[in-house]
Amino acid sequence: MAQRSYAVRDGVLVALDTPTLVIHGGAGVEPGDLTADEEAVVKRALEAALRAGHAKLQAGASSLDAVTAAITVLEDAPQFNAGRGAVFTHDGRNELDTSIMDGASGKAGAAAGLHRVRNPITLARAIMDKSNHVMMVGDGAEMFAKEQGIALVDPSYFRTEKRWKALQKALQEEQAARAADTPLVLPGKAYFGTVGALALDARGNLAAGTSTGGMTNKRYGRVGDSPIIGAGTWADARCAVSGTGWGEFYIRSAAAHEICARVRLDGQPLARAADGVINRDIPKAGGDGGAIALGADGSVAFPFNTGGMYRGWIGADGVPHVAIYKTDALPTPRTH
Repeated sequence: MAQRSYAVRDGVLVALDTPTLVIHGGAGVEPGDLTADEEAVVKRALEAALRAGHAKLQAGASSLDAVTAAITVLEDAPQFNAGRGAVFTHDGRNELDTSIMDGASGKAGAAAGLHRVRNPITLARAIMDKSNHVMMVGDGAEMFAKEQGIALVDPSYFRTEKRWKALQKALQEEQAARAADTPLVLPGKAYFGTVGALALDARGNLAAGTSTGGMTNKRYGRVGDSPIIGAGTWADARCAVSGTGWGEFYIRSAAAHEICARVRLDGQPLARAADGVINRDIPKAGGDGGAIALGADGSVAFPFNTGGMYRGWIGADGVPHVAIYKTDALPTPRTH
């Protein structure tokens, strides 16, 4: 059995020299949604993201570097609603949102309403590291990206046929509901597909990051929880969280921060705190979704209340563990 070294730092139990990376590619996938081939492609993409982040941790890089590396791979994979695979707005555009947070310093960076930034997470990182701000939006954020030498692409880069068809279907359903004068009931998966990563580095520091294309058929510059620090992303000395789900409910409950607050203030075990917010409070309010959580002690949690959530983790041995559906077994890291 793997041995872990621990230290108590400012009253926090921290796992040392056992770097861990946890990722998600969004909740809301249901059994039957994917063919066997599609499932295999998704798992390969999750494993590639885990290996990319793990390589950083093994090289002694920070948890922030690992989170950025893992999310960049997920943004480049068209299977997920972030970066390349972003969904379309009502107006037929792609609008990307992102955030990152450093648990050790409490610093954070976020961006919303992006149309040309190839890897939004790299912009969130630059905003955190190279500006005095936390959040930038739209044209201003892209001007800053250009100044920082961050890769910009033609908006057509984000167009995938699958997402375009999903928009056409959503527009037809909206039109039919209007014609019949009935309220439009959105399927849960309209809100899902965000990607996220959490890392615990060899120094015991945590980081969290999230990136998304938002919601199919969204209008009026709608922004969800992903770029909002405390709602979709949070990291502190004890706990890191990245959410995926119906963003409005995550914003109202400050979901990511709320999980970590229960750990910090109430001493709740990570899994209990995460389950309480994601599987009790948010459904009670009318929302749904999932999250990943990682503790400074190396504990992990994958709460979600949909049929599936793309998810995985990798530990010191470098073996990626990934899963898609609720029924898929996913061993968790041993913390003793």
